Amino acid sequence: MGRKRGSAVNKLFIWVRKQSMKVKIFLAVASVLSCLIALRLLAKDTTQFFVASEFVHAAGIILLIYKLTKQKTCSGLSLQTQELTAIFLAVRLCCSLTMENDIHTFLDFATLASTLWVVYMIRCKLQATYNEDLDDIQKYYLVVPCVILAMFIYPHTHHCYLSKVMWAFCVYLEAIAVLPQLTMMQKTKMIEPSTARYVFALGVARFLGCAHWIIQVYESAGAYLFLLGTGYYLWLPAVLLAEVVQSFILADFCYYYVKSLVNGQLLVSLPPV
Repeated sequence: MGRKRGSAVNKLFIWVRKQSMKVKIFLAVASVLSCLIALRLLAKDTTQFFVASEFVHAAGIILLIYKLTKQKTCSGLSLQTQELTAIFLAVRLCCSLTMENDIHTFLDFATLASTLWVVYMIRCKLQATYNEDLDDIQKYYLVVPCVILAMFIYPHTHHCYLSKVMWAFCVYLEAIAVLPQLTMMQKTKMIEPSTARYVFALGVARFLGCAHWIIQVYESAGAYLFLLGTGYYLWLPAVLLAEVVQSFILADFCYYYVKSLVNGQLLVSLPPV
């Protein structure tokens, strides 16, 4: 049974939809700021946001595993996004083993193993249900620019140049890896529940990661952006920009996902371009 269309939350969505673009932007900014304030009050250490982000990402992968094992179909899933995710996770795991070697390393390993399993299922077991014609963004269009950018803008650490470039590459690729999935969904217009929950989990994960950087910058009055010294000051702004870009990429889908839940719909319907 669906939710009543006259519910208070649904009325709120209708009211927002009728507002001007300026009002919608103001409401969006106010909502984001409210969430950031709430997160800051709840968390004693903002680095916890990264752990929470990785757990949410892992939860999204579990939803995909359920879809592939129970429904025996990969329809609506982007193989390109899964392979891009596997690439940046594999590179980040290599970096993490030498640079961190903590809980992040374990979470990256678990998420990478799960993602590789999803790739295997799409390529080998469920290939007949894969919508290859809709998943037409080539990986090298996204990977090559990230490699080039990482060669010039990377963190200043005591590690070798290669490790720093690899770490930067992970940050940049992670920010845009979801693009093939979003493009594929935009073409189909209707997104089935498991895929929608997976992408929503990515959106929540990216918001948590973005929140860490925004709060750090705010509490340092902007000085946090330039803590790495002359010659490397572009790194933290680049990281923050990457997080913000990915959050905005996913924000539109998350809006329609929440709207569909409020209306009691199983499928998420995207508007025409």
